[in-house]
Amino acid sequence: MSIMTNESISVLFVCSGNICRSPTAEGVFRHLVSTEGLEDSIFVDSAGCHNYHAGESPDPRSQDAALARGYDLSDQVSRMIKPRDYETFDYILAMDRSNFNFLSSNAPKKHAEKIEMFLKYAPKIRTKEVPDPYYDSVRGFDLVLDMIEVASAGLLQSIMEKHF
Repeated sequence: MSIMTNESISVLFVCSGNICRSPTAEGVFRHLVSTEGLEDSIFVDSAGCHNYHAGESPDPRSQDAALARGYDLSDQVSRMIKPRDYETFDYILAMDRSNFNFLSSNAPKKHAEKIEMFLKYAPKIRTKEVPDPYYDSVRGFDLVLDMIEVASAGLLQSIMEKHF
C-alpha cells in the first residue's frame, strides 16, 4: 500500500433526505476506509439536501440491505447539509443530478469544484445517478448497494492515488 502522509481527507455523501442513499454510501465507504486502516486519515459523513428526515435513523430497508452485506448503518442520524460543510469537506458527492444542482447552487463559488457526481468513480456503470429506492421495492435497495460498492471502491482508489 502507498505511504501515508499527515494529510487528512474528508468525504461527504449527499442525497435528498439522508435516509437511503447517502447513509448507505457513508456506511460502505467507512467500511472500506476501516479495512484499509485509514480511519484516522479519512473522515466520512453524509447529509441530505432537505430536512425531511432530520434526526432519524436510515430507512430500515437500507439498514437491512446493508447489514446483509456486512455494513452497519445503525449509528447514523440524518441531517441536512450545512453551509460550513462546503468549507469542511474535500469531496462532496451527489447521488443524483438533482442533488448535484442543489449543492452547486448553494455552494460558495470557491468550493464548487468539490462537488461531484458520486458515480463518476464507477465509470463501468452506465448511468451517472444512484436511483432513489425510497418508493421502490426491496430490490431497489440492493441495486443501490451494488452501485455504491463499485463507486466506493473507485473513490477510495482515487483518494489513495491522489493523497497517499
